[in-house]
Amino acid sequence: MSISMAVAHLPRPINGGLPAKLPTPISCATLPKLTLSNNWFSRIFSNSIKLALSTSLTLAVSSTGVGYAEAKTGVNKPELLPKEFTTVVDVAGFLSAGQEKRLAEAIADLEKDTGFKLRILAQNYPDTPGLAIKDFWQVDDRTIVFVADPTFGNILNFNVGTQVDLDIPRSFWSRLAGKYGNIFYWKEKGEDASVEAAVNAISYCLREPIGPTNCSEVK
Repeated sequence: MSISMAVAHLPRPINGGLPAKLPTPISCATLPKLTLSNNWFSRIFSNSIKLALSTSLTLAVSSTGVGYAEAKTGVNKPELLPKEFTTVVDVAGFLSAGQEKRLAEAIADLEKDTGFKLRILAQNYPDTPGLAIKDFWQVDDRTIVFVADPTFGNILNFNVGTQVDLDIPRSFWSRLAGKYGNIFYWKEKGEDASVEAAVNAISYCLREPIGPTNCSEVK
């Protein structure tokens, strides 16, 4: 996702065996179905995922930038993670303390209301926790990993669990990235504004009744 970052291979509850290599990245525009051999994230929205993930033992989330990026060595920097669990990890300094608190509260309310788990990582690849994030968050089928990384232009990148993919149209993520993640938007309003706008849109979408028109608009 889609994502210019590194969140190494995310397993179902987060991992069984780590595959030696991820498949070729898929364009966010086509949003095809990608099933990983060890039941990790089954949908990846991104052209530059190979950079986010590594060529081996990487769990990444990547950006929706245009064009493929050359694969790089996976990153694993647990020292970048906070000591205490949090649903918002900002290693890039995009968010103020107040914004982090508001986003964490919004995420907690969303999980309580819908059962879906939203997790946010703000980074500038390769300054990322990388593989270490998988154990920190314990991602599962109902988790949305949102990586805010401007490395490839579009700052909004997403990996979603299989249960999320069943309920939310895949086109929603590409439209969301197109509206609030494009370089013109975040350059003008700031990276923090893109992150907050995306969280608000995701929150609205996940609370809509499931049906043929749910998440048809990016609020």
